[in-house]
Amino acid sequence: MGYQTTNPYTNEVLATFDTATPAQIDAAIAAADAAFRSWRDTPLPERLAVLDRAADILQAGRRDYAEVLTLEMGKLIAEAEAEVDLCVDMLRYYVRNAPGLLTPRFLRAAGYGDTDVQLVPEPQGVLFAVEPWNFPYYQVIRIGAPQLAVGNTLVLKHASMVPQSALRMVSLLAEAGGEGLITNVFASHDAAEQILADDRVRGLALTGSEAAGASVAAIAAKNLKKSTLELGGADAFIVLEDAELDKAVNWAVFGRHWNAGQVCCSSKRMIIVDPLYDEFVDKYRAGVARLVAGDPMDPATTLAPLSSRSAVDELAGKVRAAREAGVTVEEVGEPVPEQGCFFQPTIMTDIPVGSPTADAEFFGPVSSLYRAADEDDAVRIANSSPFGLGGSVFSADIHRAQRLARRLDTGMVFINQPTGVAAEIPFGGVKRSGYGRELVDLGLKEFVNEKVIAVTDIDGAF
Repeated sequence: MGYQTTNPYTNEVLATFDTATPAQIDAAIAAADAAFRSWRDTPLPERLAVLDRAADILQAGRRDYAEVLTLEMGKLIAEAEAEVDLCVDMLRYYVRNAPGLLTPRFLRAAGYGDTDVQLVPEPQGVLFAVEPWNFPYYQVIRIGAPQLAVGNTLVLKHASMVPQSALRMVSLLAEAGGEGLITNVFASHDAAEQILADDRVRGLALTGSEAAGASVAAIAAKNLKKSTLELGGADAFIVLEDAELDKAVNWAVFGRHWNAGQVCCSSKRMIIVDPLYDEFVDKYRAGVARLVAGDPMDPATTLAPLSSRSAVDELAGKVRAAREAGVTVEEVGEPVPEQGCFFQPTIMTDIPVGSPTADAEFFGPVSSLYRAADEDDAVRIANSSPFGLGGSVFSADIHRAQRLARRLDTGMVFINQPTGVAAEIPFGGVKRSGYGRELVDLGLKEFVNEKVIAVTDIDGAF
């Protein structure tokens, strides 16, 4: 597996990098471990000052950092700038909140004084971060900001198509005064065996496909290393009969097509109750048809290319299989450009619940629409998916929407918007969407040793 930057709009190869050797991987782990041994003893205010400077550097270089994202994986330049902004927000969240989140807390226990038993959060060491190409900075900062605040360090294996984004994250921390806090390795998939078997590596944080998650998590488990997994998704977008239809349609078009539909938590399955279904479909089709495919650097473009030719081919294969299985498949809008890795926006209907099409994740501008008889049927369809990352409920009755949200077997539910991301909201799923949480206090504590320190009476009973 080679590491290479190929512009998805022009197909131009911009840079290539050699795959790391076992010796180079060992050196990377050694460097990350050395950095950890110094970093863990660095006072928290000094650690947070590094993160604060990193946020300032990102903010000041917003456009420059964003252009790297667009050139490497093709997202719209406005979306790339928004990703940089989100990273700034996450870094600053931990600058503000880590002191409170990392304060030792006292436990009440029979036979002990009020301050005799405490939980002290301590860093564990080097973490192996395996990250995907669809949000090259955000994914690194999402795990990096909380874990660096705690005192851990990272060995980063990024996706092979975004090597320059990986290097920018390394240089960002170094420039901010955190040399070695993120150590990049252009490792092959097989290198996970070497990395996770190393005693200096204490855990695995992976965002990626279901297959990759299952494979690498098994290696982590074999070596008794904790793991967190954020995998695929097929988020339900439920529209009830009292929803504001036009606004729901607009959010559906956006929720399915941002980042060219290459988002784990994008709105992939539109589930509309029967009274609104036909009108929703007509308006949704018209909204999708208005998308403009073109140069992702052009502000007028609203539909970016996919990340690679292989991504186009994989998505086309899934759509073809759906059509052959009897699913109604409709291409929508003006033909996309022949130049670049574009995929024609597609709407699928008449999808049997429980079929291979219904259970698959379509990573691109392909929408699955379902007619639900009523609210209960909408819940049934939503929960039939093997995935459980996020979801949405659209209703004018917020309390009704909240009650329905409690019935969805998923990690996150947003009312009257697509599944979102924010520095102040935890992220993660259930079922085949993975386990563990990132961000806020939940993410901060995933790789922390909650050490018990108890003061006892030497003359007391045991």
